[in-house]
Amino acid sequence: MAAVPELDPAGVAALGTRIAENVARAVKVPDEPLRDVLVALVAEGHVLIEDNPGVGKTALARAIARSTDAEYARIQCTADLLPADVVGTNVFNQREARFEFRPGPVFANVVLVDEINRASPKTQSGLLECMQERHVTVDVHTHDLARPFLVIATQNPIEYEGTYPLPEAQLDRFMVRVALGYPSAEDEADMLSDHAGGDRVLDLEPVATVSEILAAQLAAAEVHASEPLRRYVVALLESTRSDPRTELGASPRAGLMLLKAAKALAALQGRDHALPDDVQALAPAVLTHRLLLAPDAARTHRRDVIADALERVPAL
Repeated sequence: MAAVPELDPAGVAALGTRIAENVARAVKVPDEPLRDVLVALVAEGHVLIEDNPGVGKTALARAIARSTDAEYARIQCTADLLPADVVGTNVFNQREARFEFRPGPVFANVVLVDEINRASPKTQSGLLECMQERHVTVDVHTHDLARPFLVIATQNPIEYEGTYPLPEAQLDRFMVRVALGYPSAEDEADMLSDHAGGDRVLDLEPVATVSEILAAQLAAAEVHASEPLRRYVVALLESTRSDPRTELGASPRAGLMLLKAAKALAALQGRDHALPDDVQALAPAVLTHRLLLAPDAARTHRRDVIADALERVPAL
C-alpha cells in the first residue's frame, strides 16, 4: 500500500464530496443515509441497511467500493453458510506437505453481507471478531484484515420466515443503521432512463484511493471533542437508560460510537472540532438500534426515545 498522505479537515470534506457526487451518478440515495455511510467509512465503523428489497442497498455498497478504488466482496447469506465461508480456512497443500490459509471474502476493503439475518447465529458470530478487532483467528493463527475495512450488511425488515434475528451483541457492532426508502418519482424516472443501457455502477471511475480513506480516518480521529461535548453524549446515554419505555438503554460503547461518528461528520464538513449539532444529527442512526424497549412499550418506536432524549437534554 502507498504511503498514507496527510489530510486536513478541508481535505476530508473535499474527499467526501467527491465520493458522494460519484456515488450519486449511479445510485439514487437520499442525502442523509449517504452521509451516514460516509461517516461510518471515515469513522472506521460499519453499516446496517435495513430496507425493502430493490431500493439500491447492494448498488450503494458497490458504488462506495468503486468510488474509493477499494477491493469489494459480497457474501450472500443463507442458512447453510458456514463461518469458514466468511473468514477463510486452512487447506492442506500436498505439494509442500503443509497447511496454508485461504482467506475468505471478509479480507476485502468493502464487504457486503447481504441478508445477514438469513445466516445462522454461528455464522453471524463469525463476523464479530472481524468487525470489532479487525482480524480473524483460525487455528490459533491471527490474520489481519485489510485497511480500510467497512462491512455493509443488509436485511429485509418485512420477511422473517427462515431468518435469525441479530442478537444485541451483533447489532452493537454496527456504528449506524440506515434505511434508504423509495426514491422520489422524478429520481425513479431518471433511474429507469440511466440504467436502460446497463449497470451504471460499472461505469463509475475511482475518485479516491484507499490511502486517502486511511488519511481521512486519521484526520477524523484528531478532530477535537471538548469536555462539555463528551458530557453531553453521556447525558444522552443516561437519558435513554432512565426512560421507562426502555428495558436496555444505550451502552458506553454506544457513546464511543456516537462521539467517533460526530468527529467524522465534523471532518466531512471541514471542521477541526465537533459540535452538539453533529451529535444530534447522528444520534438516531447511531443509537436507535442499540435500545431494547420494555415489554409494555410495544407501541413505542425507538426513534421516539432518542428524539425525546435530544429534546430533554440541553446541549452543554
